[in-house]
Amino acid sequence: MQDAITKARVLIEALPYIRRFSGKTFVIKIGGAALAGGGGADTVEDIVFLQQVGIRPVIVHGGGPLISKAISEAGRETRFIQGYRHTDEETMRIVEKVLIENVNVDIVDAINKAGGRAQGLHRHFRNPLTGIRKRLDDDLGRPIDLGLVGDISAVDVDGIERICNTGVAPVIAPVATGSAGEALNVNADSAGGAIAGALKAEKLVFMSDTHGIRLDPEDETSLASSLSGKEIEVLVRRGIISGGMLPKVKACLEALAGGTKRTHIIDGRLPHSLLLEIFTDRGVGTMILA
Repeated sequence: MQDAITKARVLIEALPYIRRFSGKTFVIKIGGAALAGGGGADTVEDIVFLQQVGIRPVIVHGGGPLISKAISEAGRETRFIQGYRHTDEETMRIVEKVLIENVNVDIVDAINKAGGRAQGLHRHFRNPLTGIRKRLDDDLGRPIDLGLVGDISAVDVDGIERICNTGVAPVIAPVATGSAGEALNVNADSAGGAIAGALKAEKLVFMSDTHGIRLDPEDETSLASSLSGKEIEVLVRRGIISGGMLPKVKACLEALAGGTKRTHIIDGRLPHSLLLEIFTDRGVGTMILA
């Protein structure tokens, strides 16, 4: 009986959030490896739950570890420049195959088999992402050749909205189409921020492999439950936020500047972390506000 009462209290706690967010759009960025091959069942269930209570999830996925594995199996070497994967034409073919034919298909199938409704959007079907070649300079100000690496220049908001309006969750692969029709490899975190900002989403949620943002990187108890954009900038300048967290916080700030109301970085390894962050008073990650 006590277990039943506890479950009832959880439902009551979630009720005001369900009322508040029904009909709203959430952009959720997940690591491609998390769901590929049938894993990530908790995240899939969370996404289906969001759909059942009237929330409109838009999924953006990565796939970096699987791409690196495929490149290695093809007898090629992965080369990173300032954190970006150098992408020649052969590497781009591998990137497209992994992201579109493998990871995207796995995620869509997992959501549909769990009782949700999902549709892949990518270079092979209604790609919503247009891009431009990414420009980087070295220490002397000379341009760096990254190959087919891109930034998002435009998002097909109407196309994504049409899918959402049918009760289907778009699952978007981070491969943009360039001005000459070429495929461009885009950082998935950056793609999530650009999409959330363009949609003016209620929330952008990053399913990370960390607990969120720590004020002391060595202290697990120093997790910041919420931070402002200005506080984020200070932490970046002090070097508290660095490495793989930088693209995520930059994407959060870009989304907020575009009109997204709240952004979150949560630990995707925690069972049902998506529901805990959205539908409970305490949350389980870091919320970043404008």
